[in-house]
Amino acid sequence: MSESRLFPSGQDDSPEHSVKEHGRIVIVSGGTLGSWVLDRLQPGDTLVGADRGALFLVSRGLKPSVSLGDFDSVSPEEREMIRRHSETFIDCDPVMKDWTDTEMAFEWALERQPQEIVLFGALGTRFDHSLANVFLLRKALDRGIGCCIVDACNEIRLLGPGPSMTLRKGLYDHVSLLPLTLDVRGITLTGFQYPLTDASLSIGQSLGISNVITGETGEVRIGEGYLLVIQSKDG
Repeated sequence: MSESRLFPSGQDDSPEHSVKEHGRIVIVSGGTLGSWVLDRLQPGDTLVGADRGALFLVSRGLKPSVSLGDFDSVSPEEREMIRRHSETFIDCDPVMKDWTDTEMAFEWALERQPQEIVLFGALGTRFDHSLANVFLLRKALDRGIGCCIVDACNEIRLLGPGPSMTLRKGLYDHVSLLPLTLDVRGITLTGFQYPLTDASLSIGQSLGISNVITGETGEVRIGEGYLLVIQSKDG
C-alpha cells in the first residue's frame, strides 16, 4: 500500500500547519472501548477514528478529523455513517495493505508532528494486535513525540535514554517496568516504595512489576535500552 494512496495530496501536511493545529492527537481504534474514553478526551483534541474506533466516535456524536482503515469490522450502513460524519474519510483494500488500521492512523498522526499522541482502543482480545500497538510507542519516541496507550485500567509509555519520566499517582496504584530491549541499564527510581539506583533489568525478569509511587509523583530515568513504563490499577 503506497503512502500516496493512504494520504491524498490535497491534505496540508506542512510542519508549520501540523504544529499549529495538532497539540494532541487522539487515535481511537477498535479494541476495548467504553464510556471511560469520553472522560479522557480534552478540549482541542484532534480525533482520529481507526476502523471500528471511528464508529465508536460518530455514534456518540463526535466528529473525527479523519476516519481511516479498511472498515471490514463495520456494516455497509455503519461505514456510510462514518463517512458522512467525518471531516476526512480514507478507506483502503482490506487485503492489499501493509499496515494495520491502527498503524495507518498512527502514521497519519506522526506526519503532523503533534506534541502528543494518545491511543484508545489499542488493547483488546487480539493479543497480536495489542502487542503490535505497544511496539508503535518506539516510533513516536524516536520522533520526539510524547505517546501513551490508555485503556480503563492502564497507561503504557516507553522510556529511552535521556530525560527522565515523571509519573503522577492519579488514578493508578501500581507502576511496572518491563524491558523492551534485551537489557535496560542505569535504571534509577525516585519517589517509589522500591527505589533503584543505576540498576539493570533483562527481558523476561519480573523484578520491575507492581512498584508504588509514595508521594504525588515518581521519577524514572534510564541510561541504556528501552523500558516500558506501565501505570495500572485493578479492574
